[in-house]
Amino acid sequence: MHKTLGALALMMASSAVLAGPELNIGAFYDYLEGPRSTLVKRVRNGGDATAFVKVEVVEIIHRPGQPDLERSLEGLPVAERPLIASPARLIVPANGMQSVRLLHRGERQQERYFRVRFMPVMPTGNDDFAMTDQQAQQYRESLRAGVQVLSGYGALLFVQPQDTRYATDIRETPGSLQVRNDGNATIVMDHFNDCDRSGKSCATATLHHVLPGLERRFDKQPGRTYSFELIEGQARRKVISEG
Repeated sequence: MHKTLGALALMMASSAVLAGPELNIGAFYDYLEGPRSTLVKRVRNGGDATAFVKVEVVEIIHRPGQPDLERSLEGLPVAERPLIASPARLIVPANGMQSVRLLHRGERQQERYFRVRFMPVMPTGNDDFAMTDQQAQQYRESLRAGVQVLSGYGALLFVQPQDTRYATDIRETPGSLQVRNDGNATIVMDHFNDCDRSGKSCATATLHHVLPGLERRFDKQPGRTYSFELIEGQARRKVISEG
């Protein structure tokens, strides 16, 4: 870490204007399958300034028919947190990459949902980034020299039950397509396409998640073709429905 900070000081001394860090966290949806307990998330910085990133984890409590709730895990003792991000602070050099390990160790009787936020922050001399006050001040001043926007990103993690069971019920009528999830883990409808019969005039492809016990209904129009890839864990199959 001291070498990284030394390189940072050299970079700030030799660069008059910095555009700032630009984070890329890869996929915005991740899935922790039943047999697994860990997942590695890679954070890339495509900008020309080092990124100091704080990783925050909240649990999303899904309530059918009501708004979801978010429960922060930061106030809990580490031993009681169902999902741990390690490390919780990242120093990602310009055009570099760092990895975060997500470890789930809570109960797995039913599917659970977590939002993992990657938030670029301005370091201070008394935080967990091990910088001196002078180094933190140099970094802040270097970013002020350019146009700087610190943009954070969030990924949604689906933690499947230990004993995962898929049971997807697809029903069609002349005017609708219904996909119901009677299993205990979320299914994914990827690349949902709505096209004319020639396949040349299509709406923008979309992605849909169907949580356990819920269903998605889509209206169909005559002369249109509806298709998507149904993903159930590692299993994938193409579904096509005619309007």
